[in-house]
Amino acid sequence: MDSPWHYSAFLAPDGPGAESGRLPEIRRLRARILFDQGRRPAFREHDEQVQDLGAWHFTARRAGDGVHGPPLGYVRLLTPATAARYQSREFLGGPHYDEVLRSEGLTDRTVFEHSRLVVEHRARKLGLGLHLNALAVAAAHELGAAAMIGTSGTADGQDRFHARFGFHPVPGTRRYVEKYTEDVVILLHRAADGAGEYTALVDDYRLVFRELMAEAEESVRALSAVQLAQPVPAAPAATTATAAITVAARAPLAPLGPVGPPGTTGPGDPVRPAPSLGHVSAARLAGSASEPAFTLPQRRTPAAAPPRHLTAIGPADPHRWKPVLFRPDRHDDRVALAALLNTGAVREVADTIEGQLEELIRAREPGRAPDADALAEARRDQLQGAQPWDYGSWAWYPWSGRLVHVLPREEYRLVRTDRNRGKIDRPDQRRLLGKRVGVIGLSVGNSAAVTLAQEGVAGAFKLADFDCLSVSNLNRLRAGLHQIGVNKAVLAARQMFEIDPYLDIEIFPAGLTEENIKEFFLGGHGPIDLLVEECDTPWVKLAAREAARDLGVPVVMDANDRGLLDVERFDHEPRRPLLHGRLGPLTAEDCRDLSPAERVRLVLDMVDPDRISPALSASFPEIGRTLSSWPQLASGVALGGALVTEAARRILLGGPCGSGRFYVDLEELIAPDRDVAGAGVAGAGTADVAGAGQAGAASLPSAP
Repeated sequence: MDSPWHYSAFLAPDGPGAESGRLPEIRRLRARILFDQGRRPAFREHDEQVQDLGAWHFTARRAGDGVHGPPLGYVRLLTPATAARYQSREFLGGPHYDEVLRSEGLTDRTVFEHSRLVVEHRARKLGLGLHLNALAVAAAHELGAAAMIGTSGTADGQDRFHARFGFHPVPGTRRYVEKYTEDVVILLHRAADGAGEYTALVDDYRLVFRELMAEAEESVRALSAVQLAQPVPAAPAATTATAAITVAARAPLAPLGPVGPPGTTGPGDPVRPAPSLGHVSAARLAGSASEPAFTLPQRRTPAAAPPRHLTAIGPADPHRWKPVLFRPDRHDDRVALAALLNTGAVREVADTIEGQLEELIRAREPGRAPDADALAEARRDQLQGAQPWDYGSWAWYPWSGRLVHVLPREEYRLVRTDRNRGKIDRPDQRRLLGKRVGVIGLSVGNSAAVTLAQEGVAGAFKLADFDCLSVSNLNRLRAGLHQIGVNKAVLAARQMFEIDPYLDIEIFPAGLTEENIKEFFLGGHGPIDLLVEECDTPWVKLAAREAARDLGVPVVMDANDRGLLDVERFDHEPRRPLLHGRLGPLTAEDCRDLSPAERVRLVLDMVDPDRISPALSASFPEIGRTLSSWPQLASGVALGGALVTEAARRILLGGPCGSGRFYVDLEELIAPDRDVAGAGVAGAGTADVAGAGQAGAASLPSAP
């Protein structure tokens, strides 16, 4: 994660002398930004708040200005240790605040508050506010927050900004505040739900915060050691406790899971110990195993908690889907990788780089059969003096705890797709890897997305699905029981990244909506070149096609029945009727409020009731009576993934694949009258049977 910012952080003391140290400087910075050239007169001189005591304070500077450059932004994080002072409690009043927490099933021991996110105007367009907010949310997640609460202004869209991090307004809390000259509202965020569209960014910033904590711990210990060894005049307690630490956001940084078994201070009050991220712990640096200079807030578990050995590792995070790549030949990556290894989060290391290098050598010279000495020489030439451990990349998969060693991107892809050659040669492989494919609906669409990635048909993807994996999906999705509850877009992204960690994948875990449809087709990392549509919602089916037709994007769909493949070449036919005109003038707007029966009828019209299989035809009347939904089989889903991938490859390479509806019906294809070997088998000997089989294999008819 490359960042143009340097971050400073300190945990302010909460006691005598706390008002000294760095707090006055922080308060002047906040006041200057909040005053905003007179927009908020109340902040003309200062911004003193009791909430500053005992809180985490984060500031950011431009990396090019160094650690002594002017601070351009700030955010504060309060922990449950000072919950009585929360600004949101002050805003609502104690009874109303307590009622809000009760209604959400929360207690003040698990709720953190972040506030005072302020950024200089010149740094806003550089995205500093987004990064500071991600750091504060990451810090709360890392410290064990179940939820975050806070007040937000509304005049400049601050509430909408926070919504992108998973915050939602609490009903009945919005009111005008004279001091801020705008409406203010209470926002709430649940850590278990991730961080909205910035979940991956927040995960990256968890390691930044861990480094800040580790350096804070080391700084405090070092100052304490100096004071013990060298008597100095008495100073306020804040002098040591507020020592500032600055860290550049290193690239890339790992989203980390639980550190290890929690400690406890009493029944139901587990405490996650502060991690140390250096090559040696801060306690060892200090020469003793003394307690940390500060402890983390307690996390209360339900009274009827499961046995401790079941929760020592902690639940899987259902929101992490993107691997982190480390290049050990880069200093910052090497430091970050060492830090990751010291956290205990890595549960498995897979280092097969020697075997991968041998495959690379053989793939480049397939006609050569090198002996052991020749292989060793070729390996040395490839490494060019580097140690095998330093070669290529290490891919960290946080959802599984695996750290995997892999060849550099181009070399890895050369080896991985080597067996594609003869069907997809190198120039076409490179063309395909430059394409971006969107997939909507990752149930049936999971097979298509994973097969596209596996075959190398596109190097970038956008995946959209609002639904989560359930037990009934396991009859057709390639997933495991341990992944129940994971969003289907997240699941597909993980599977694809485990095939190729160098892919470019964006996910839309809310599915395709009015709010994000433009972003899906045009935004993010770039516009899509082809759409695979596999969802069940009529509005999405039509809205996606309307957008695709407007933008000239081809659409491919399989229906998981009789091997139906549907192709709409809007890139060649900009006025082509949606779904080949089967729905007449119907638009997405007409499909907003359909009853279940209307939805079934519309889906039937889309797929053509006269052509569906007898089994599916007989099932539709039973939906909602004896069947929960229409039947689907893994074999049909796997076939659909193959058909979609074949069509997508042809389209993206400019091959023959026009608009239309096609059937690859296994019921018809695997039938006695399609047997090409049977005629030559009757009365034949063994040799004749073998010969007939070979002849038949060479003359299989094309599928209708």
